[in-house]
Amino acid sequence: MTGIRELEIREIPPPKISLPGEVLLRIEAVGVCGSDLHYYTHGNIGALVVSYPWIVGHECAGTVLETGSGVQNLKAGQRVAVDPLITCGECDQCRAGRANTCRHQRFLACPGQMPGSLVEYLVLPEQCCFPIPDSMSLPQAVATEPLAIGVYAHRLAHPEPGAKIGILGSGPIGLCVLLACRAAGDFRIYATDLLEERLAVARQCGAAWTGNPRREDIIEAIQQREPPGLDYVFECAGQQETLDQAADLLKPGGKLLLIGIPEVERVSFKPDLLRRKELRLQNVRRQNECVGHTINLVATGKIDLGPLLTHDFSFAETKAAFDLVAAYRDGVVKATIHIPELS
Repeated sequence: MTGIRELEIREIPPPKISLPGEVLLRIEAVGVCGSDLHYYTHGNIGALVVSYPWIVGHECAGTVLETGSGVQNLKAGQRVAVDPLITCGECDQCRAGRANTCRHQRFLACPGQMPGSLVEYLVLPEQCCFPIPDSMSLPQAVATEPLAIGVYAHRLAHPEPGAKIGILGSGPIGLCVLLACRAAGDFRIYATDLLEERLAVARQCGAAWTGNPRREDIIEAIQQREPPGLDYVFECAGQQETLDQAADLLKPGGKLLLIGIPEVERVSFKPDLLRRKELRLQNVRRQNECVGHTINLVATGKIDLGPLLTHDFSFAETKAAFDLVAAYRDGVVKATIHIPELS
C-alpha cells in the first residue's frame, strides 16, 4: 500500500528464519478483510495509522517450506491456516487465558506491529500455524480466520438453548457469527443488512428472518415476532444506527456483543435505556484460541463456508479485489487473492 486506495507489487528481500520456533511459509491465498479496507480507504483504524509503504493482509493460508530447530509439530510440505496474532505468552493477559489482549502482541498488517501477509513468503512462530486437511481448500482455510471470530463471539455470549439472537450487519463477520451460532445450537436468528444480496446469503446460512432497514422498520418487525425482545444481539456493522437498534431490540437483561469496528473515534448509547433494561455489553476482540476448533468445524462439515466464498482474484488483481470489496459490488462477501509461486 503506497497511499489511500493505492496498491502496487514490489520486490522485497525474502524473509529468513531467525528463531528456533519459527517456520517459513509460502503464502498461497489471502482474504480481503474489513479492517484491511479501513487502512485502504482511510489509512488508519483509530490510533493505528499506516506509514507508507505498508504491506496489508492478515487472513492467509499456505505451505510450510522450512522449520526452525525448535519446531516440533510442523514439517515442510504441510498446508496451514494462520492465526495472525503473535503473543508473548508471559504477560498477565496471556497467563489469564486472554491472549487476544496480550500486552506485547503483534498482529499481521497492524501498523507499528508487523507487516501483512500479501507476500510470497512469510516467517511466523509455529503456534500461529494450524495444519489443515487435504479436503480443505485454500479459500476455506483463509476464511477460518474470520470464522474463528464468530466462534469466539458465540463462546463469549454462551446463549442458552432456544435463545433469540439478532445479528446486525450481515457482512463477512456477521455471517461468520451466524454460521457459528447455527453450528452450536438451536437458536432463532434475526439478521439485518443494507444489501439484499447479503441478506440472501444470511438466509442460506440459516437465518430465520432477515430485514433491510432501508425497506422496513426492522425494530418493529422483530418486536412483532419477539414481543419480549431478543436475548442477544451481535453488532457487526460498527455503525451508530445499529448500536441504537441493538439497545432497542434487546430484552431487559439482554446482552449486546460489540464486534463491528466503527470508523469514527466515538460512539454513544442512551444511558437511560441501557440502565432501565440493565443491558450487558461485551466487546469482542479477535478469536482468542479458537482457530484450531474452527478448522475442525469446517473440516468435519459442521460449518459450510461455501456461501461466503464469492470471489477469487490473482495476485496481479489485488487492487481490483480491494476496490470491489470497498464498493460492495457484484454481491461480494469474501474475496480471496491467490498468490502463485512467482520466483
